[in-house]
Amino acid sequence: MPQQPTPDAVRDAAPRPPVVGAVEPYADVSVDPSFVPRETAEDDDPPLAMEAMRAVQILNPSGEVTMPRPERTRVMCVANQKGGVGKTTTTVNLAVALALHGNRVLVIDLDPQGNASTGLNVPHHTGVPDVYDCLINSLPLEDVAQAVEGIPNLWCVPATIDLAGAEIELVSVVARESRLARAINAYPGHFDYVFIDCPPSLGLLTVNALVAAEEVLIPIQCEYYALEGLNQLINNINLVRQHLNPKLEVSTILLTMYDRRTRLADAVEQDVRNHFGDKVLRAVIPRNVRVSEAPSYGQSVMTYDPGSRGATSYFEAAQEIADRGVKEPVGRNA
Repeated sequence: MPQQPTPDAVRDAAPRPPVVGAVEPYADVSVDPSFVPRETAEDDDPPLAMEAMRAVQILNPSGEVTMPRPERTRVMCVANQKGGVGKTTTTVNLAVALALHGNRVLVIDLDPQGNASTGLNVPHHTGVPDVYDCLINSLPLEDVAQAVEGIPNLWCVPATIDLAGAEIELVSVVARESRLARAINAYPGHFDYVFIDCPPSLGLLTVNALVAAEEVLIPIQCEYYALEGLNQLINNINLVRQHLNPKLEVSTILLTMYDRRTRLADAVEQDVRNHFGDKVLRAVIPRNVRVSEAPSYGQSVMTYDPGSRGATSYFEAAQEIADRGVKEPVGRNA
């Protein structure tokens, strides 16, 4: 015998009154074709096709000179007395980006921790000739510079743990503030860029870098503490300009570790742009795990994951620096 329908089945099958304001599942809804959801526009993982195009653009396998070369050598000191703001990461990635696109670049690791040497996979263990020998023992820079493996047109002067004692040893050395400048000027070759990675302090090593350079690049983390000590750095730069190096100027400000999810990052960015104006690069470096992973493989993010947002941002920053160098040539022959 056929089963009688249950009361629940009868109730579910009964027609229901329409709900005011309800939208049918497949009803025609007008949508602005230009609208892009926030999740899609700011996704950390771009589509594979776009990522592949970025990787080819950044790696530049043809080896063509796609970033303009300056008329004279630009010696840039990457400085900020606050640690952890991205000085070494910025130095390494900008240097690799410029070298991949046809510029001859020298990186001088002036930090006793030797992180720039690690990021470029350059040996810097005890016994390796390093920047300490140039500063204390007057060893020529060309005897210390090492070619970076896999990156044409890029050389690195490494730093070993011996550099930790250079601050004390330099105190009694004649012309202690200009030792690095003389070493760079005596280099027989020509570089388009010389990047000096400074330690997170304002000691004699940083003063040597400021005297040797004509431009200062300041990476600023998009947090309040990074702004707190900026006045002291600017004051020290002004003192060096007045007494030791009248050509020195703050030419470039780069915002790093930008977290677009926070209002604080926007507030810091606006404060920095209002204060420094055109010196602040349009490119902003976001927080990106690929940037942090790359040094553990002895690489920059440019070669570790060239399609990532971190690599793209540093590429854009390098392009901006190169373009500015052509419009307003600065520096001198090394």
